[in-house]
Amino acid sequence: MKKPLRDAVVVITGASSGVGQAAAEVFARRGSKLVLAARDAAALQRVAKTCRDLGAEVLVQPTDVTDADAVKELANKAMSFGKIDVWFSNVGVGAVGRFEETPIEAHEQVIRTNLIGHFNDAHAAIPIFLKQRHGTFINMISLGGFAATPFAAAYGASKFGLRGFSEALRAELADEPDIHICDVYPTFMDTPGVAHGANYTGRKLSVPPPVYDPRRAARAIVHLAEHPRPSVTVGLVANLARFAHFLAPNTTTWLTARLTSHYLRQAPPVAKSNGNLFRAPAVPGGIEGGLRSKRRFPIATVAAVAVVGLAIAAVIGGMPRTRPYRS
Repeated sequence: MKKPLRDAVVVITGASSGVGQAAAEVFARRGSKLVLAARDAAALQRVAKTCRDLGAEVLVQPTDVTDADAVKELANKAMSFGKIDVWFSNVGVGAVGRFEETPIEAHEQVIRTNLIGHFNDAHAAIPIFLKQRHGTFINMISLGGFAATPFAAAYGASKFGLRGFSEALRAELADEPDIHICDVYPTFMDTPGVAHGANYTGRKLSVPPPVYDPRRAARAIVHLAEHPRPSVTVGLVANLARFAHFLAPNTTTWLTARLTSHYLRQAPPVAKSNGNLFRAPAVPGGIEGGLRSKRRFPIATVAAVAVVGLAIAAVIGGMPRTRPYRS
């Protein structure tokens, strides 16, 4: 049964740029009432103005999701509308670099933001949902929730953990038919996230094609709010990578590491940086990150299919496999 979004109260964390901003604009066009949260108050006000121009009623609450009390305050602010229908838990950060060369404080902050931050969101939202007997909690996870991320170990750990958290929460709430825990697994999106993230490689970072418009993910999220289900992927590559990793996790992870190492050796040098790990980025960046090429990349789809082929070959007996430990 389709859930109406007109006058629905929607909380969006990480709303100052990227998919969060894109989702806010789509919800605004549907007539939802928005509560926008992120660390950067000025960026939030710019997004809020755009959404108000689209006809939405908007509240702004600068929030660091790693602060549980601040997230409770966000929920209280949202309840000034009298209810919360949808909570889109969207905050995510990354730190790229070899594990041992990445400061332990950076690893901790990625886990604190990407995992504990979502715990804080859910801990604020779920009691409200239980009291109202309805609500949809949407977790932004990523391709990294089911395929390992060499050179971004904490990111992968946080996303694997977030997937487990969602599954556990969904099971606990199984007797509440109108409370939904939904997961979103996008492939690479053209957001400012890569430019904003921490970079300890000393090389310029990018992502492989195909890279999708963040508005595509936003439309999937809004559709999920209307038609809740446990999970949705965004982009063909997400499905192919998920299948390949299911067939041969060691092979696909090994291949990802090799390809990443090759890219980093060729990439131009840049200064190492903490990025937006510990503070909001100096430049919010808007929805897009400038990562998409104007050319189409059918070869990327072929490459993704090749990954699946390699995985199948590994299962049959080709590439590296796990060997049993012998003392």
